Amino acid sequence: MEIPSLPQETTPFVWGAVTGAVAILIVGFGWGGWVTGGTSTKQADQKASEAVLASLVPICVAQFRKGTKPQAHLATLKATESWKQGEYVAKSGWATMPGSTAEPDSQVASGCAEALGKLAL
Repeated sequence: MEIPSLPQETTPFVWGAVTGAVAILIVGFGWGGWVTGGTSTKQADQKASEAVLASLVPICVAQFRKGTKPQAHLATLKATESWKQGEYVAKSGWATMPGSTAEPDSQVASGCAEALGKLAL
């Protein structure tokens, strides 16, 4: 059995279609903002974490301000090394959300420490 060959006039069309498809992929993924499913999942997770952090840090700051001796605690926090400030906030209980019995989130504690570092009482 013999397989029929394509007419010679179709070769430029096939090469043009292949080249165009590759060019579209390069432009789409390189500059068009196209991403794979895995990348979009990572980006969505990152944005969700940022949104949760942005909503919980003000609660932490409010709990700090309602606590006893905020000026003294703020002075102690600012005197603490920057890499230990989140731990100080977590141990003080300000990063634990009201009604929660869970351990405070380290990212919330760090974000709260950063926000409290900018606070002036």
